[in-house]
Amino acid sequence: MTVQRVSDLFALGRTQPTLEFIDVDTHGDTRLFIDPSALKNLDSVWGDECVDLLQNFFSAVLAAIRSGADAQARYLLASLSEPNDTHLGLSRGQAKGSGMGSGLAREMWDALRNSQAVTSGLLSDLEDTILFIDHIGHDRISDITTNIIRGPLVEFTQDVCGYYGIPMQSGVAVRVWDSRNGTWRQKFTDLPMTSTGRLLLVPKEIVRARGNFDPGSYYQHYILPYYQDVEYNAGRGMVRILRNGRRTVVPPTKKSVQHRYGRGKKVNLDATLQDPTLLERYRADAPRRDSILDHTEIAAKTSGVVPNWDALLQAVLDVPPGRPDADAYEVAIEKLLTALFYPALGFPKRQHRTHQGRKRIDITYTNLAERGFFAWLHRVQKVACGQIAVECKNYSKELGNPELDQLTGRFGVNRGFVGILCHRGFGDKALLIERCRDAVSDGRGYVLILDDDDLRELVEQRKKGETDFAFLLARFQQII
Repeated sequence: MTVQRVSDLFALGRTQPTLEFIDVDTHGDTRLFIDPSALKNLDSVWGDECVDLLQNFFSAVLAAIRSGADAQARYLLASLSEPNDTHLGLSRGQAKGSGMGSGLAREMWDALRNSQAVTSGLLSDLEDTILFIDHIGHDRISDITTNIIRGPLVEFTQDVCGYYGIPMQSGVAVRVWDSRNGTWRQKFTDLPMTSTGRLLLVPKEIVRARGNFDPGSYYQHYILPYYQDVEYNAGRGMVRILRNGRRTVVPPTKKSVQHRYGRGKKVNLDATLQDPTLLERYRADAPRRDSILDHTEIAAKTSGVVPNWDALLQAVLDVPPGRPDADAYEVAIEKLLTALFYPALGFPKRQHRTHQGRKRIDITYTNLAERGFFAWLHRVQKVACGQIAVECKNYSKELGNPELDQLTGRFGVNRGFVGILCHRGFGDKALLIERCRDAVSDGRGYVLILDDDDLRELVEQRKKGETDFAFLLARFQQII
């Protein structure tokens, strides 16, 4: 069957690098998964809402099982329907999903009810189950997560559709988790439709090719070293002869430990019950293991394309300066920056309103940087920059203090104090940088100006594979 992506179906005129969602095949499944661990690494209100829903639901399931409320536990699990609407997962051909039908719900309930991981109180998060419970893999975790966070995904989809003009059908029935009342409820809402049914868009920042929590990696890097220490402390180490002829006792090899204790999720569980700090350390190391998929990795999984940097830049340069083309300039800038700064910056919001709607920011991004300039700003410089505000000025004249004041007026404790001012480059650039320095001196925040020449330089660096944004660091140092 011919692949028909969301961007093609709705004629968006965009490719995956400039989109904030996974541009899935609307006829089948894309082999990517929603990872609940990735949601915890999002420093955003939307991410926090998703995490709260996941923790609330899983706590309710565990509480029901531990208290013997079997009917309640089965009800909670059985309400997880097949998530065909995201088109993510392992299905072949038309998306079928692998969610929790009534039979699978019983199987899941049996596995949880009979597991010491549950009765001992060891489990606390959904992703923990993949380490210890049989028949639970990355696809199943993704399916469960999709169901639980369907409410926030609906809101995300509606925001995207509103911006791109994607038509939605009203009165579409969806089942969402009501954390306040601890129950599932049906609601009717607006969603886009395809030939296979309703469509739910998923932010590309929360998908992975493989989940962050993995029973194999847990076994290899935490369980086996634990048993090596157990064997060594029990006097069953290996004798090694040094070059000088001396003998020393060292821990046994992982291979010998594996031969003695075996492998599999039961081995993971047995060791963790003996030493729960193993799981604590594995959880604590989760952010270090996790990484947002970059353009190339997404393209490999979606059979999509990588950014055409020259075309994105040229689209900006082709916009004539002047107020009549201000909207075209803003759109072209947003396309370029969304691709250029990903995955350091994500979740673009256009025409974002603040102060109860009294003020508007052209574009805002959530700072997701794991390294490079934007991570350095947050972690080393301790600058509040959870969001990066962008203003676009397609003026055919020099910018002045009012334009800077407009951007710094959008800064705040909750939004951050870093912004980017894109303009065409007319006037005295050195003077404009001085004005940005004045804003820093006055405590009004940090404004990084980018004209057409600056964008050329950033694109050239990106084409060379550089993602640390050294150019922005140099510009930042100019104003402090």
